[in-house]
Amino acid sequence: MREQKNILYFCNMIKKVCVVGAGTMGSGIALTAAQNGFEVVLFDINENVLESAKLLIGKNLDFLISKEKISEAQKTVILQHLLFTTNADECLADIVIEAIVEKLEAKEKIFISLAAINAPSTILASNTSSLSITAIQKNIPSPGRVVGMHFFNPANVMKLVEVVKGAQTDDATASEVMQLCLDLKKTPVLCNDAPGFIVNRVARHYYLEAMKLVEQKIATIENVDAAMEAAGFKMGPFRLMDLIGMDINYAVSESVYAAFDNAERFRPSPIQKEKVEKGELGKKTGKGFYQYS
Repeated sequence: MREQKNILYFCNMIKKVCVVGAGTMGSGIALTAAQNGFEVVLFDINENVLESAKLLIGKNLDFLISKEKISEAQKTVILQHLLFTTNADECLADIVIEAIVEKLEAKEKIFISLAAINAPSTILASNTSSLSITAIQKNIPSPGRVVGMHFFNPANVMKLVEVVKGAQTDDATASEVMQLCLDLKKTPVLCNDAPGFIVNRVARHYYLEAMKLVEQKIATIENVDAAMEAAGFKMGPFRLMDLIGMDINYAVSESVYAAFDNAERFRPSPIQKEKVEKGELGKKTGKGFYQYS
């Protein structure tokens, strides 16, 4: 029943969540769902990635225990809600949230494959930060159930989720996902499919103009961050890029640049390109614009 025209999110039938991709973002989404009482399947084809996800989730739960946010008993219950698997046949759920590599073909392939083993009513949500939901849903059976569900890093902490309607996304699908976000104690914002959605489109110049200041030797990395943080931003643009990951941030810049027909105002920075080529991706590699190891 996905015929309604108004977005009314007050009743959700989603009980089981499958997260595809057990990297930092996927494990954060899975942890969030498990913390809020959902049965969760966390799938990845790489056993080592799954093991790392288990360790990260355990570490995050131990941190909450140390802050007296949860008890040891609650940690046990949360972990009981999680199934870690490399078996795609176990990816049966009311909603599948993919958090894999930012490549259209890969996302399309995983959705086609999981649509084949799930019910036609299973919602297929992409955590993409830059790819078109309309393009992703184009070749998926029952494209009305395909939607964007863009979390922010770290997903188990950050409140915002962009819920993105592609050209064929049903209103009822968007409504169910909006309610799911509320059930996850997130703040959902609904938007139609467009390059960069809301946040990455607005924030693109936060990063690009900051890097131009450094390129033109107007200010240093440290001074730009200090100025923006003193102005009220929680993190300066360079610290934020290091946290997000240089590869992810640069890929979004390239995607938005292409989507706007290579408009000069969206041109990716050569400074960031060089960092990506060197493998200096930020906190996750120990070095980005700043040194972490």
